[in-house]
Amino acid sequence: MIDLRRLYVLRAVSHYGTVTAAAKALHLSPSAASQQIRQLAKELDVTLLEPQGRNVRLTPAAHVLLSHADAIEARWRRAETELHATGAEPAGELRLCGFATAIATLLAATAELLHARYPAMDVRLREAEARECFDLLFSGDADLAIVEANFESPPLDDIRFDQQPLFDDPFDLVTAADHPLAERDSVALTDTARERWILGLPGSTSRQHVLAACSNAGFTPSVAHEAGEWSVAATLVAHNLGIALVPRLAELPPHLALSRVPIAGPHTPYRHFLSCTRRGSREYPTIAAASEAIEEIRAERESVEEGLNNTLIH
Repeated sequence: MIDLRRLYVLRAVSHYGTVTAAAKALHLSPSAASQQIRQLAKELDVTLLEPQGRNVRLTPAAHVLLSHADAIEARWRRAETELHATGAEPAGELRLCGFATAIATLLAATAELLHARYPAMDVRLREAEARECFDLLFSGDADLAIVEANFESPPLDDIRFDQQPLFDDPFDLVTAADHPLAERDSVALTDTARERWILGLPGSTSRQHVLAACSNAGFTPSVAHEAGEWSVAATLVAHNLGIALVPRLAELPPHLALSRVPIAGPHTPYRHFLSCTRRGSREYPTIAAASEAIEEIRAERESVEEGLNNTLIH
């Protein structure tokens, strides 16, 4: 009989990439984690790890075993969900995580609504970027996450996670209030080809969105400045140092003299938000209640935004 705890150590090595990182996440010493995997390999009479330089890599046998281990984990989560789906009012701790915009626009309001609707629920929020959110879900330290899909996200068919589309957030053109494009109702991205641009930092998802959109529109933007925070980019824009594309949900400093203009045409970049849980746990009572509340708040925000769509500040 396989010790499922040892199987979980192997899953952690696969998820975190190294034995050391997996051991840290599991609060084990690297030697203890390695010992667990050696014992598992001995039980199965296969090799699970092999040397790769100064590190190790998973063998083909380990990958076969992991495909079954992830399925076992998902089935267990599903069984746990069914055991608790008794029709009783949701109660107990619920841990939600997401990046700053997700908390500001959805999760804070979700926590407030759940506290009012289900007094026996204890909702905890944690700010985290997408990669950390998936780590928190994997380790069981979070129950539901809202993330922005990016190149580092697990594929949608990853059996460990249930990833569902939530909504898309379009980017708007942000210029100084006295910029020639500021008075337009909308702007084609091709009209900005000769402008000086303020982009996100190298490697950031926002920068990749903008570069991809500009490339699809047929040009490479001339980068004048780089900024990691939307407020910093907005400050540079307000001083006529360039233009920027900023997500519609990003809040900019209200004291700055800016114009926010929608992008028209086929080249508008979007942020894609996902609601993520561990596979098999989405119908767990507290998680299902949170999903319902998130959808209510999202729909309400969408209705308000549709009413404001033609009244963006110029």
